[in-house]
Amino acid sequence: MLLLLLFLLSSSVSTGAAAASFVGSRRAILRSLGDGGPDHPDVAVDLNNSNFDRVLSASPASFAVVEFFAHWCPACRNYKPHYEKVARLFNGPDAVHPGNVFMTRVDCAEKMNTKLCDRFSVSYFPMLFWGPPSKFASGRWVPKQENSEIQNIDDGRTAERLLNWINKKLGSSFSFDDEKYENENVAQSNASDVGQVARAIYDVEEAIANAFDIILDHKMIKSETRAPLIKFFQLLVAHHPSKRCRQGTAEILVNFDELWPSGVLSSNSEFTVISQDKDPRKSFQICGKEVPRGYWIFCRGSRNDTRGLSCGLWVLLHSLSVRVSDGESHSAFVVICDFIHNFFVCDDCRRHFYEMCSRVSNPMNTTREFALWVWSTHNSVNERLMREENDLGTGDPKFPKMIWPSRQLCPSCYLSQSKKINGTIRNRLEEGRSFQFLGQLLWEDTRIIIQGHHYT
Repeated sequence: MLLLLLFLLSSSVSTGAAAASFVGSRRAILRSLGDGGPDHPDVAVDLNNSNFDRVLSASPASFAVVEFFAHWCPACRNYKPHYEKVARLFNGPDAVHPGNVFMTRVDCAEKMNTKLCDRFSVSYFPMLFWGPPSKFASGRWVPKQENSEIQNIDDGRTAERLLNWINKKLGSSFSFDDEKYENENVAQSNASDVGQVARAIYDVEEAIANAFDIILDHKMIKSETRAPLIKFFQLLVAHHPSKRCRQGTAEILVNFDELWPSGVLSSNSEFTVISQDKDPRKSFQICGKEVPRGYWIFCRGSRNDTRGLSCGLWVLLHSLSVRVSDGESHSAFVVICDFIHNFFVCDDCRRHFYEMCSRVSNPMNTTREFALWVWSTHNSVNERLMREENDLGTGDPKFPKMIWPSRQLCPSCYLSQSKKINGTIRNRLEEGRSFQFLGQLLWEDTRIIIQGHHYT
């Protein structure tokens, strides 16, 4: 026994380099699975008893996976890289398939989560469940319960087996070799699908939160911009498609005079916070503390520098245009034009948009007029950008600009006669049929227009 011990000790000294190599290899393997290192930060969302229902009820994903684990459990620690490898396909800014599956986890070893883990009858670790996010938020799981929309995942103990289980449930073919930013969500042709609507609203939240951050970062709240911003916020409180954004904007409005008092703002001064020392962004989140999240779903481009914010803002404008009543249409039009003129930091975009606003000579008396104006303005912008991007090669190769709806999507929207503009034949859209088509894409609970995937 002593000889064996001496042999082991001597081996550990003489093979130190080999041991270090082994450890390095092991770490490399773990990194390839998704655990550890700056290249693979955790993307599965940690939930607890205080935010479980709220976060899941707000998720735009069609389905969620919830892992119940205990941090002291060796099997859970060994499973984490497998779970993270799958989560990276669906969660986070680099997700290949965002909006399909929301990957989360709950630590049952934390006392605050005891009742939550009991609610789902957690009997071993790790234990995985599958279901629509809203069902997790409002429900529970009981063994052998029939017709439950929450299911125990019985075969997910490796990354490959878990992904295979998900593929079987969705009828999909997701793979760890999938190309980054493939984003089949945006390419779906069924624009009236409820899941598409939810994902679009998710990006509308992201867009307005980003826009608010830009306003603060660029110190754009001054005496002459104060009134246009208040009016825009009032429009959002009444008609933003997201309840969270309506509530967050209302809170900002209630505190607006304290945060940006009119008496201390000048045209050259930065905003001044009198009532508190903290940055307003940290105390007043326009769409809640989870937003912005740092990534896009419906508005995601195939490259980091395409679509995103501009797409999200367009979807917001379309949404507002159909949510206002006839009597509000013209005032909403003026408020939006003033907001873009004062707060959109892309100078060419701001100038072109305001020129189109200035060409409107008659009041917009109906929702129909306002919605059609936003639609035609968006198409005009796309037509201009289409030419520029084609000439310069700066467009998104997978989502080139186009006039929406396409002739294939709505043949009846097009006039039989064409018009020649600058030597090029342009197909002309008929407004009445186009508005009827827009109306068919309204989902009554949210009344948000979902555009064709190349349109934004």
